[in-house]
Formats: sequence, structure tokens, C-alpha cells
Amino acid sequence: MGSLSEFAWHMDWWGLITLLISAVAALLCITLHELSHGMMAYRLGDPTAKNAGRLTLNPIKHLDLMGLLMMVVAKVGWAKPVPVNMRYFKHPKWGMALTALAGPLANFLTALVAVGLSSAIWHFAPLGRVSLLILCFLSNMALLGVGMGLFNLIPISPLDGSKILFALLPDRAYYTILKYEKYVMGLLIVLVLLGAFNKPLTFLMIQCLRGLCALTGMPLEWLLYLQDVSAILNLF
Repeated sequence: MGSLSEFAWHMDWWGLITLLISAVAALLCITLHELSHGMMAYRLGDPTAKNAGRLTLNPIKHLDLMGLLMMVVAKVGWAKPVPVNMRYFKHPKWGMALTALAGPLANFLTALVAVGLSSAIWHFAPLGRVSLLILCFLSNMALLGVGMGLFNLIPISPLDGSKILFALLPDRAYYTILKYEKYVMGLLIVLVLLGAFNKPLTFLMIQCLRGLCALTGMPLEWLLYLQDVSAILNLF
């Protein structure tokens, strides 16, 4: 009993709360990203995602554990891909490009809403622990939304950016690349784990967040500061 009490005493509970907030924000970003893919494909005539039960806000349907872990740890990640059948599209390559683009656009829109709500709370709500915890969640949503949007725009298969870029290729080259894209996933994970994208993505994330903060009037330094619950405690 004594060892259990000692463990609880030394446990970093505020760090755990920060991790949980980040995980919930990541699940929401992932869900909206994949739902947007499925909805775009459905609007373009492809019922595959709908038939697979992927047009849902249930995050479990979209969850990829490795992608979620990368989002929480590295602020970039991915979800379980929504199934898409290009044969349903009137113009297959461009239908696929629009479907791919819908996911990152949803992430950037999510980030914009999160920063906008943060600005409203920051300027007009009384700042206490509850409002600051909400700001912590929203700042995580903003960072993860921008991070996921930018990461998925990298033109490496099977990320969304490759579908957009490859739409410019001749049909023969396009379909040849699609055959082998699943083999590139392992290389992509290795590159993420090695931090190959860290510096350029961090730079682009800060620039995007600076732009969103300029639009909404939220101080960028506070948006970044409030992503950690421990930082919030220092304000009291």
C-alpha cells in the first residue's frame, strides 16, 4: 500500500493530463481528416467509404495506433486510410486528387476554428483554470491540425500530397506508382522516426500558426505556451 501511495505521489499527473488532452485532440483531427476524405469521395460518386462505415465521427473507425502515437509525440501523423475506388469517379485522377486534398483542408479549417475560439476566450472570457484548460485543448487542436495538414501534403506515397501531385502525371506512370505505394509506407515511418521532417515541418507550422493568429488576433506566443497544462499551473 505504501509503495502504491509513493507511486501516486511521484506521478506526473499534470503531464498525464496534457497527454490525454493531446490524444483527444489528435483523435478529433484524425476523425475529421478521414471523414472529409470519405465525404468528398461520396460527393464525387464513390460509395465505398460509406459502405465501409467510414462516413462517421466515431474515431475508432479511423484509428491507426502508430499514426496516433506519432501525432501525440511528434505533432504529425496519419489515420487508417479511407477506402476509395477511383472507378466511380468521372475523372479518376482528379477525383482522387480532390478526395486527397479534402483531408488536409479539413485539418487547416479545424486549426482556424481552434485558434479563433482561443482568441475569443483569451480576449473575452475570465481566465481561470477551466478556461485555461479549454485553451490548452484548443491550442493542441491548432498545432495538431496544422501539423497533420502539412505532413499529409508531403508528396510521398501514400500521403495525400502524392495523390495531388501525381494527378499531373501521364496515366501509365500514375497507375504504376499506385501499384507500389504501399511499399513506401515503411520507409515513410522510418523517416518520421528519424526526424527527417522535423525542421521543415516545424518551420512551416509556426508560419501557418502565425498567419492564423494574425487573422484571429490570438497572440502566437500564448497559443504555443498554453499547449502544456504544467505551463497553465505556473499562471496561478
